[in-house]
Amino acid sequence: MKISALRHIPAALWLASLAVSASASVTPAASTANPHWVDAWAASPDSAGPPLAASTLRQVVRTSIGGAAVRIRLSNLYGSGPITLGPVHIAAHASGSSIRPGTDHALTFGGKTTVTIAKGAEVLSDPAAFPVSALEELAVTLYVAPGAGATTTHLLGQQTAFIARGADATAALSLPDGKAAAKPNADPDDSRYFLTDVQVAATPQAHTLVALGDSITDGAGSTEDRNARWPDALAARLHADPAFATVAVVDAGIAGNRILHNGADPFLGPSALSRFERDAIDTSGVHWILLLEGINDIAAADVLKTPEANVSAEQIIGGMKVLIARAHAKHLKIWGATLTPFAGANAPFYTAAGEAKRAAVNRWIRTAGAFDAVVDFDQAVRDPAHPDRLLPAFDSGDHVHPNDAGYQAMAAAIDPHLFAENK
Repeated sequence: MKISALRHIPAALWLASLAVSASASVTPAASTANPHWVDAWAASPDSAGPPLAASTLRQVVRTSIGGAAVRIRLSNLYGSGPITLGPVHIAAHASGSSIRPGTDHALTFGGKTTVTIAKGAEVLSDPAAFPVSALEELAVTLYVAPGAGATTTHLLGQQTAFIARGADATAALSLPDGKAAAKPNADPDDSRYFLTDVQVAATPQAHTLVALGDSITDGAGSTEDRNARWPDALAARLHADPAFATVAVVDAGIAGNRILHNGADPFLGPSALSRFERDAIDTSGVHWILLLEGINDIAAADVLKTPEANVSAEQIIGGMKVLIARAHAKHLKIWGATLTPFAGANAPFYTAAGEAKRAAVNRWIRTAGAFDAVVDFDQAVRDPAHPDRLLPAFDSGDHVHPNDAGYQAMAAAIDPHLFAENK
């Protein structure tokens, strides 16, 4: 993985501006005096990244639902100290590092073009009268001030971020292509930095599904810059049906994530238990949570070889029960996804003992009735002739992560009528 001219609208006036600027695809209900904010895109912060002082950073996201206005969240969760960001711009993405001319909007924070975020804190931008369509690619560009320390990252972005060193270039139509040797002042990168949420002012009927998971939800094995993760495929499928076009889908996957324990190389990020409120329950507009976690809890027993990591199927199930109880306490629906096959993965990730744990966990998910619904991802992607393995046509090559076709099959396994039945 590579680690590498809108004036501010006063708060009293910005909503009136929405009614003028909103596109025909945005219903008037989205422009009320009390906007219904819904997360349309997300990336869970999972680690500290390298400093990017005195750099312009452009990141491309695809919204899962449209709205009449937009705001973003920036995080300094893993920073080494306070960090100053800005100016920050949002625009319609064209291609590569380019934005569509005439679409660039400056974002503000408390009316200011820059914001200083304390270590461990996060901030929401002011609302911007920037109509957004479902499945639209947006470019969020921010300037990292000189002297900045560690960045807050989402490591497995599966999307090129463009980083131009030097003076502020947030309003530029395009940034230098870091892949071109003739232009070495910019670096292409495939992680996410600082940006954790894009929210839209949607219709009152809109609600969000949070896909909480590990690298399979994070899209490992999918084609970069193609929005080919299974949550992306699900968002496109729902948008194509008017009956479900008000459902937003956000990806809260973290590569290497576990339910029970925090990251320990090569496992990454805070555990599902410790990040559940931040990444799922506190998501704007959340109504459903789809949990696909546990395979890393299983594999860690043989990879880490520590007593703490050697968890049983019963302990993993116990962790799921805690998450279910927390979701239900907030009157949210939580669905359980069966763990997908991983036989053939390089040792010591896969073992016969691990496969036995996977089978036990899946049996409980399918039969216990603890989740509000069950999504059988295992059945959707396994090889019928070898049920402990991915179907070769769905295998990205590492025998753990599906490819684009496999992720499409996972999205197809989710019955959209669950969204109506689980309200």
